[in-house]
Amino acid sequence: MSMQIVLRPAGTTFDDVISVARSGARVILSDEALTAMAAARRAVEGLAAAPEPVYGVSTGFGALAVRHIDPGLRERLQRNIVRSHAAGMGPCVEREVVRALMFLRLRTIATGHTGVRPEVAATLAAVLNAGITPVVPEYGSLGCSGDLAPLAHCALTLIGEGEAEGPDGATGPAGALLAAHGIEPVALREKEGLALLNGTDGMLGMLIMACADFGRLLTAADITAALTLEALLGTDRVLAPGLHALRPHPGLAVSAGNMRRVLAGSGLTGHHQDSAPRVQDAYSVRCAPQVAGAARDTLAHARTVAERELAAAVDNPVVLDGRVESNGNFHGAPLGYVLDFLAIAAADLGSITERRTDRLLDRNRSHGLPPFLAEDAGVDSGLMIAHYTQAALVGELKRLAVPASVDSVPTSAMQEDHVSMGWSAARKLRAAMDALGRVVAVELYAATRAIELRAGLAEQGLRPGPAARAVIEAARAAGVAGAGPDRRPAPDLAAAERFVRSGDLVRAAESAAGPLG
Repeated sequence: MSMQIVLRPAGTTFDDVISVARSGARVILSDEALTAMAAARRAVEGLAAAPEPVYGVSTGFGALAVRHIDPGLRERLQRNIVRSHAAGMGPCVEREVVRALMFLRLRTIATGHTGVRPEVAATLAAVLNAGITPVVPEYGSLGCSGDLAPLAHCALTLIGEGEAEGPDGATGPAGALLAAHGIEPVALREKEGLALLNGTDGMLGMLIMACADFGRLLTAADITAALTLEALLGTDRVLAPGLHALRPHPGLAVSAGNMRRVLAGSGLTGHHQDSAPRVQDAYSVRCAPQVAGAARDTLAHARTVAERELAAAVDNPVVLDGRVESNGNFHGAPLGYVLDFLAIAAADLGSITERRTDRLLDRNRSHGLPPFLAEDAGVDSGLMIAHYTQAALVGELKRLAVPASVDSVPTSAMQEDHVSMGWSAARKLRAAMDALGRVVAVELYAATRAIELRAGLAEQGLRPGPAARAVIEAARAAGVAGAGPDRRPAPDLAAAERFVRSGDLVRAAESAAGPLG
């Protein structure tokens, strides 16, 4: 909790979001943000005093916006929108998702375009800094108008209602948690309840974290693909920079470069013309950088969209040059599309990874390796069922790749007649990142064992490269077992997954190969 993120009207970064969401960084509101919020609030209060109805300030919401609300009922109106919209169901979403969502809503408020009072923003910051996390159910957002139900469950905590989780992980009444940390619940005024709900913050938070996770997994997948190529005695000539310059996709060059650096100094590559000669390696090996590179370029596009959204002030209505204007900027389509794109890329990357693993285990295609990498095939089953697990995960990845953003269920008496389903796309993507990490871990498990089983070639001077040796040594130290008789694989697979997710795989490879893209 020692790190501090200073919120200004502009300039928030991916690292800021991740630090608050995952590392518990404290949030400080800058003087510039407080000034911007105060100016916007004065504009809202001026409009609230005027006789003309203004949406979100002196009217109802959605299909009920036709009713002009008397001043005496407006605090009740704002409180009621929070209560009524906190209608989620299902299991609770993860703490990091809720913290990202809250921080991003606070970031939009700090732009000075929402009309929320500085004291409401200060209360939201205090809740984050106290480690209080509202209980947010899984289901309730259509991604339009933003993530209404999840944000409503967060806003409920600010008014001292609903359930929340304390810093100790125990769940209880939000009001009691606020009191225990000396935080006063807020009484919402004109527009504030609506402004706390009307944003794409859940979708964006999950997209930013998925971008970080996918980036790490892509580098890990380049490493495991290189290890498989090495174990299969394949050729690294297909990774030559001149070949990839002929097809100048940036991600392709990065992935091929990573594989080339991991394979540098290997004595196992280039023996595809030896026993059981082959002219070319199979697609899953030869085209590894093309597939991973396409995923990298998809990730680059998703990051661009996320950066634009992070620079946006998403609310409806917004305060703009002293006036309040209705708009449709809350629609989640830009985020929904790229969330689905990433799930598709993850599924394809998982699919090609599984094909390489299968090749390592099939003695008819592994170029001299024992069946299923077993020590005594027939008595031992080797990694047969570890591959089954990987195949099941790939099947799940393919189901998760079915896009959510092509769907729409009209709601709010046909006022909200086209919605993005971006929240659903984000929830799917989180599951896809988990599955992909496990798929890559299985390839790591198989490829490191396969390289060890090539030990007999060392007598001919054919040793694995420095990066492979460094990865194998680090993996064994991390609890990923090597070649030997059958044992229960589940603990080894769990250790391999931790080794991949923690970044230790990449660090081990880089210790010998140098920095990877």
